Amino acid sequence: MSVMFGYPLDSKYILKKRKQLKRQLLEKIDTETGLYKKIAILGGSTTHDVKDMLELFLLDAGIVPDFYESEYDQYWQDVMFDNQELIDFQPDVIYIHTSTRNIKSFPKVTDSNEMITDLLEETFQHYVQIWDKIGEKYKCPIIQNNFEPPFYRLLGNLDFTDIHGRRNFINHLNERFVQYAAGHENFYINDIEYMAASYGLERWADGFAWHMYKYACAVEAIPELAYNLANIMKSLYGKKQKALVLDLDNTLWGGVVGDDGANGIEIGQETSMGQLYSEFQTYIKEHKDMGVLLAINSKNDEENAIAGLSRPDTVLRPDDFLVIKANWENKDVNILEIAQELNIGTDSLVFVDDNPVERDRVSQQVLDVKVPAMTDPAQYIRIIDRSGYFEPTGLSAEDAKRTIMYRENVARKKAQASFADYTEYLQSLEMKAEIAPFAPVYMSRIAQLTNKSNQFNLTTKRCTQSDMEHYAANKEYITLYGKLEDKFGDNGVVSVVFGHNDKEDTSLFHIDLWLMSCRVLKRDMEVAMMDELVSKCLEKGIKVIMGYYYPTVKNGMVKEFYRQQGFEKVSEDEQGNTVWKLCTEPYIKRNKVIEVRETDG
Repeated sequence: MSVMFGYPLDSKYILKKRKQLKRQLLEKIDTETGLYKKIAILGGSTTHDVKDMLELFLLDAGIVPDFYESEYDQYWQDVMFDNQELIDFQPDVIYIHTSTRNIKSFPKVTDSNEMITDLLEETFQHYVQIWDKIGEKYKCPIIQNNFEPPFYRLLGNLDFTDIHGRRNFINHLNERFVQYAAGHENFYINDIEYMAASYGLERWADGFAWHMYKYACAVEAIPELAYNLANIMKSLYGKKQKALVLDLDNTLWGGVVGDDGANGIEIGQETSMGQLYSEFQTYIKEHKDMGVLLAINSKNDEENAIAGLSRPDTVLRPDDFLVIKANWENKDVNILEIAQELNIGTDSLVFVDDNPVERDRVSQQVLDVKVPAMTDPAQYIRIIDRSGYFEPTGLSAEDAKRTIMYRENVARKKAQASFADYTEYLQSLEMKAEIAPFAPVYMSRIAQLTNKSNQFNLTTKRCTQSDMEHYAANKEYITLYGKLEDKFGDNGVVSVVFGHNDKEDTSLFHIDLWLMSCRVLKRDMEVAMMDELVSKCLEKGIKVIMGYYYPTVKNGMVKEFYRQQGFEKVSEDEQGNTVWKLCTEPYIKRNKVIEVRETDG
């Protein structure tokens, strides 16, 4: 099904077959692993088709949405006048679907500069009012459209530079939106300015669709808009990919290195095709810079592959890749090994190959790998870029050094092989941990972890940054993050735990979420976290800690986690959900290999 919803979209087919496609997608949803989210769409135009298209793209990603739709052009009133239906809905995300059609007043050629400046501020504040109100009342992520260019230019080219021009006015308004986004967490822009330009402004700004049906864009452009919007929501809830697995011949360069030799492949500035592949390699390398992991999966002799990547005019070098599988094994087998070596799920991989036979085999054998249709080298960048596989909601220092962290993990595995005693190996790592209540500096990473960690996530609870900020500020909650470093490098924030006091019995504590990044499994970080959690509970006079495990297809490895931490099983239902209990006294600390630093967070 994902092929149907991959880029480029067949918008006419998706619009026509929406009901059938929805039924098929719902049949695929695993009720245990499906992510259920409430999405409020507040529209300045007709939003029914936007909702339908958004639903399909989210279902395809395993997100099951429940929608609230405002009445036509009631987006401002619903928020500012506290629509009870919206309040009762308790949205997880609010999307404000406005467009240039919703700008009430534009500058007139007779207006003074002062009048236009006042108009700009008044228009901007109209939106600030609802954003601030949503932040205060609903404390959930906000996704706001920016503004597409006007569909006519009264002043021609001067419309862009003169303060009286509509184009100029919209540009300044979009810049104010950018400034607001920079100063507010949980606020995201759905960039319809780019979407309209990419789609074609004259086609996007369909006057008939607006005046007849009050659609903000052409009907056939709605799937494109919803797809772009879905990429933001998927990223918010950790449904994005982590790694690019790339073929070599006619994918990263022109020609076949085994036949043509390293000197005969097309790469570099000497030919137009060479320039095309160099541009694509530059685009791929930029992904590495923002934290995407790179691997090679090529039917080649490794010696030839390395020779091609070592040419002086290639952008990508052998050390840009964490794994290089250049052999004659079937590529689906290599894909599985790459996922295992990187210690990530196959659903985190994007396989890029020019050969349709190879793409088809991988798609058939490894169902959850993303496999874009790479046919024309001139379109490689466009296809990957518009697919939104790696859409970030923000950039962190940890994202930028992710490749380094994974490379350090490879070094740790090699070091482990030289020790007969595992405890001695852990001690040799010289691990140091920082374990403390949630801190603003790490809040983005903490939220990111809740939406990424699947293997070591006992309750599969997913949280936004605003959720985490709420828990951190609530005195009834205990929150802890764990940051781990060793002699090979800094792993960053790798563990998150929080829970709350029982309302009726304050000596009782419930763990709402316990998770850890898979890259530090079996390093005793969970033991250090448990020691600190019990200490925090003792400080609050808590006598009993209750833990909960909800099984999924991915977290079976932690089924017995609480037993291993000294908990006693209280109950288990038919679905395998278990409840566990630990008395805080007596409790003997068990961490022997990690030095925990004192910090107030």
